[in-house]
Amino acid sequence: MGRTVHVPDVPQRIISLVPSQTELLYDLGLEDRVVGITKFCVHPEEWRKSKRIVGGTKQYRYDVIEALQPDLIIGNKEENEQSGIERLAASYPVWMSDINTLEDAIQMISSIGDLTQQKLASKAVCSNIRNAFQKLVSKQNVRALYLIWRTPYMAAGRQTFIDEMLALAGFNNCIQQTRYPELDSNEIEALNPDIVLLSSEPYPFAEKHREEIQNILPDAKIMLVDGEMFSWYGSRLIKTSEYFNTLK
Repeated sequence: MGRTVHVPDVPQRIISLVPSQTELLYDLGLEDRVVGITKFCVHPEEWRKSKRIVGGTKQYRYDVIEALQPDLIIGNKEENEQSGIERLAASYPVWMSDINTLEDAIQMISSIGDLTQQKLASKAVCSNIRNAFQKLVSKQNVRALYLIWRTPYMAAGRQTFIDEMLALAGFNNCIQQTRYPELDSNEIEALNPDIVLLSSEPYPFAEKHREEIQNILPDAKIMLVDGEMFSWYGSRLIKTSEYFNTLK
């Protein structure tokens, strides 16, 4: 993003504004140095009680952040809202990731390892992710529609991390538009995918929504999937390929 970020040699008061990167900080062994997380940072569960909640991923509690006096804030270009990040960056070192591919994610993990002086731990995480993805079982060329929202329906399109994960899982994304286009029922019907993947996040699709989509696409397979496995780009990627191999 064309920014230079100056951080201490070993930052001691870290705030994470992204759930998947919060989990990464935990797996890098930074329990004692993370002081703040968002209300959406659900892993690890114990941090929700032991760390200060600094707001959400797009709206922040600036008074809480000021009280914490962070020497490093970690965010993500897509996950976090620009004006809020710019306000924080005026007072604190704010390091941002920008992730669309698996290699982007691995580079982010390596960079955070460098930033926090946890290079050996981050190297191990990156190696485990690479090894795990080598065990993916290839599928047939299945045309898939991945829905992330309802009312209106929104799908994961090209130039997204989810699109990359779909391809690695053996699915052919039937959405040609970039980012997250809105779709109506007629457009979903015209796409005629072989399978529709209903994500558990950000919209919590549940069993009752399967029938709703099945009415639009009577011949398609409708499947509820774990959204964390398709959209989290931190250390959870170690578990992703094993999960993909269970999808049939």
